[in-house]
Amino acid sequence: MKLTINGQEVEAQKGQSVLDAALGAGIFVPHLCKHPDLRPAGTCGLCMVEVEGKAEPVQACRTTVREGMVVNVDGAKADKARRMAMELILATHPADCTGCPKFGICELQSMYQYMGVSPSRWNCKSRPVATDDSNPLITHMFTRCVRCGRCVRACRELRGVGVLDYQRTEDGIRIGTDGSVSLEEAGCRFCGACVEVCPTGSILDTLGMMRSDRSREDNIVPCRSGCPAHIDIPRYLRYAKAGEWEKATAVVREKVPFPETLGSICTHNCQGECKRNKLHEPLSICRLKRAAAVRDTGEWREHCRHEELTGRRVAVVGAGPAGLTAALYLAEKGHLVDVFEANQKAGGQLRYGIPAYRLPDEVVDKEVQTILEVAQGTDDAPRIELHLGERVQDVKALRESHDAVLVTVGTHQGTVLPMRGHDLGNVYVNTAFLKAAREGEPLPVAGGRVVVLGGGNVAYDCARTAVRLGAASVDVCCLEAEDVMTSTPEEREEAAEEGVVLHDAYAFNSIDESAERPGLVGGMTIQKIKRFYFDENHRAVTELVEGSELTLPADYVIFAVGQKPEDTPGMGLELTHGPYVVAGKGMETSEEGVFAAGDDVTGTKSVIGAIAQGRDAASSIDRFLGGDGDISEVLLEPEVAPARIGRADEGFYSTQTQPEFAPADQRRGSFEPFECPFSEDEAKFEASRCLQCDLRLQLATPRLWNEY
Repeated sequence: MKLTINGQEVEAQKGQSVLDAALGAGIFVPHLCKHPDLRPAGTCGLCMVEVEGKAEPVQACRTTVREGMVVNVDGAKADKARRMAMELILATHPADCTGCPKFGICELQSMYQYMGVSPSRWNCKSRPVATDDSNPLITHMFTRCVRCGRCVRACRELRGVGVLDYQRTEDGIRIGTDGSVSLEEAGCRFCGACVEVCPTGSILDTLGMMRSDRSREDNIVPCRSGCPAHIDIPRYLRYAKAGEWEKATAVVREKVPFPETLGSICTHNCQGECKRNKLHEPLSICRLKRAAAVRDTGEWREHCRHEELTGRRVAVVGAGPAGLTAALYLAEKGHLVDVFEANQKAGGQLRYGIPAYRLPDEVVDKEVQTILEVAQGTDDAPRIELHLGERVQDVKALRESHDAVLVTVGTHQGTVLPMRGHDLGNVYVNTAFLKAAREGEPLPVAGGRVVVLGGGNVAYDCARTAVRLGAASVDVCCLEAEDVMTSTPEEREEAAEEGVVLHDAYAFNSIDESAERPGLVGGMTIQKIKRFYFDENHRAVTELVEGSELTLPADYVIFAVGQKPEDTPGMGLELTHGPYVVAGKGMETSEEGVFAAGDDVTGTKSVIGAIAQGRDAASSIDRFLGGDGDISEVLLEPEVAPARIGRADEGFYSTQTQPEFAPADQRRGSFEPFECPFSEDEAKFEASRCLQCDLRLQLATPRLWNEY
């Protein structure tokens, strides 16, 4: 049907409101209680318009269009009614806008600016209601509330939760829960819909959640932005909750080719960013990835990208997570890839730097084989050729036979501190110790007293490996205090159960020679650190506690204080900080056509970080070879997540679900994995704890008047 608004002919749908018809035609009508995703309530009184044939202005949000209707938005009567409604709203609203986080994007501010209601006309009546900051994740500043009811309608209509309502209190009508109980007691899902639809900043994310260095989307879904590969975590958790393991795995595989590996050993940055850290522990995101991967049926394979062959050939030096990731995506883009690996098996640090009790060979083998199969697809010949046992040092020569080269040699050389006694017999380095154990030819520690130097997860890998090799005792010594150690708390807890003793905040004085066995280790002397800081010249200063020296009896000392690349100095590439390759934003090196990614660029970080760099390198190399650099994959048809999530059910506020572990006395002497994957029921329950923060991104952002 057709009607006229401000002299302009407008087409509208039957049953549509005058307000929606006007806004749809680009004609602005002031409004506050309306939101694009909510039905209007008519509570603000700002959308008054004049309709031909009616003596008084009417609310545009509650007036249905009819054929031939003539509407005047800017009539004097309508303007007077709107201005009065706005002044009533402003009468109890704080006058100072500059300190409000909504400043500049506040809908109320936009409306009064459009209407020309001057602050000097406000008849302010203070409403000193204390801010409610007692709830996790959400802060309610009652003084900014204009009682538009959008939060109540979002909670009821959009989410089906219904914990918010108008409450009569001694301070007047305000939004709250029945009985003024906490949001948790009321059954809130903490989905943030109320925050998203609030026009004035009365309901806010708690202080510190919306960081200025992140985009709005990244702040709303911090787990996804915290993942270096940006896996769509809320999406695969919804599938896990529903027991749709194939779909969950497909979502993960859209970004990474090692789902079960990551589900077993990932440093899970995502969990550190999870909003549930403020609400009874984060989601067990990492373990849920494994729960889906072990139940994968492979149906996603039929949707993999498999472009026509380009005739281009790329050499990848190093078959670790970065190199294999890049190889897969380059092969899917149609390039042939030669992967050169110095070791006898592919996997890099996955195979040689992580103990088998955390990541067994069969998992690495399976995921490497999947990469090779997916890359080949229906082709007669493989797109990825593995050249195992071939160490590459002359990168320039390799470049002559290939259109591009990617260096991903990792950090396989352990670091030894030049302290007294470092050259004694029975002093090991982390990389050699762990690799020997994985190859079935472990360095001897059985029956001996072992001291590990270092405080990261690799140090604990060494310590727990020594336990399994039969060490009589294992001590871990590190410079950092326990609360700032880089190893994960669960790693330290599990190691302590196995008998590993931690000495935190100790300096390493010397490795002492054995009196009975000259030339071999006899002890390790450490000293308590009083204070550690950097002086004005940025030099590290360590203040020690006098008389606090402690000598630990030791037969073996393992350095786990860092590791670095071992082949890069001879490759002819620009290096930094010793052996690390200099790479630009596109992972390009100083040699044209030669790229680098992973730990040999960043230093030893994480498997997921190496995978992310492998993705970036593949994209850049594809562009270098004439492609568009688009390596994205859609392995699953997009589905819109249900907006209605209902009130929190039993268990929603519980702590993190723990899988079944083998007892410490059983795992001490075995390299078999000791952590079982979640059962289906455990995984579904754990996934149900997700706040589904990404649902906020489905909500429309209202346009301000200057956007019409």
